[in-house]
Amino acid sequence: MIDNDKPQDEAVAEELKGVPEEFLEDGDESEDEGSVADALDNLRQDLESAKQDVLYAQAETQNVRRRLEKDIADARNYAATGFARDVLSVWDNLSRAVEAIPDSLREDEKMKGLVTGIEATQRELEKVFKQHGIERIASTGMPLDPNQHQAMIEISSAEQEPGTIVQEMQSGWMIKDRLLRPAMVGVAKKPE
Repeated sequence: MIDNDKPQDEAVAEELKGVPEEFLEDGDESEDEGSVADALDNLRQDLESAKQDVLYAQAETQNVRRRLEKDIADARNYAATGFARDVLSVWDNLSRAVEAIPDSLREDEKMKGLVTGIEATQRELEKVFKQHGIERIASTGMPLDPNQHQAMIEISSAEQEPGTIVQEMQSGWMIKDRLLRPAMVGVAKKPE
């Protein structure tokens, strides 16, 4: 308790105005200003510690919120990854079918509708891929990029720089900014 009959330092008295009595030591008339100052210092340290704890808790909450927002965005952007990988085999088969159609069959009036339908299906599948952020990786004529291409063979070539892709065996695909499937390619090397 504070003895109001004793003269005290006005700053200490001002600091202690809002402090409940249970936080102050019960003292007798002989309590000196040193113990009051010690109690005040303890309260200040407790307050600083509480402020730090609150700041750490706020920072942690903000970090959790950011991680959650990133996880939600990733889930939204890449949810179709497994399905897209499976559909790529359909694309491969459709592409092989279109490439295998001979010119004579393309000009045959009886088969023209079938050929047109297969080509339209391929164009539609490519359009759907683009709508969902799935794009083909450029390969032939490009330098080998191990992040996007998988070199399957080396081909001797005097015309191309070594490390340049000269043949694409299987197309590569990206979904947004992630690799969905690397392009399997043949790379030029110096002739022996």
